[in-house]
Amino acid sequence: MTAEPAGLPETGLLLPVPDDDGAPFWSYAAEGELRVQACSGCGVRRFPPRPCCPHCQSFEAEWQRMSGRGRIWSYVVAHPPLLPGYAEAAPYNVLVVELADDPSIRLVGNLVAAPDAPLGSLAADKLRIGAPVRAVFRQLGDGERHTAVPRWVLERP
Repeated sequence: MTAEPAGLPETGLLLPVPDDDGAPFWSYAAEGELRVQACSGCGVRRFPPRPCCPHCQSFEAEWQRMSGRGRIWSYVVAHPPLLPGYAEAAPYNVLVVELADDPSIRLVGNLVAAPDAPLGSLAADKLRIGAPVRAVFRQLGDGERHTAVPRWVLERP
């Protein structure tokens, strides 16, 4: 996984609002790590994070580091009309990525041409279901409020 090089963050995009259960996910993302919640009782990973394991009902959890590798499970290409911050980047893709470490875990994000590339930097004809991808992190926001979000790059561009 790669952290974004220093540069100007994208602005005008909606930022995640972490809750108590999901806050560790965003803290690890800020460090350039992709981690998912796992039950300390039965070991089953879960996403989105929640207080109780749906399999064994344990309230004990840990955050396991993932390799950051996955494959495109599904995608769409967004076109205007969109919210102002997004309209400027359109058309851009939105992916569902199935993690290689645990195919039952799927994350939503964007495929970009390079770790520091903006939304819409990759042509739609590069998108393929099943294409291998890896996580990178992009700093979003400005002023007091900012966060690192996972994005994806092709393993074999």
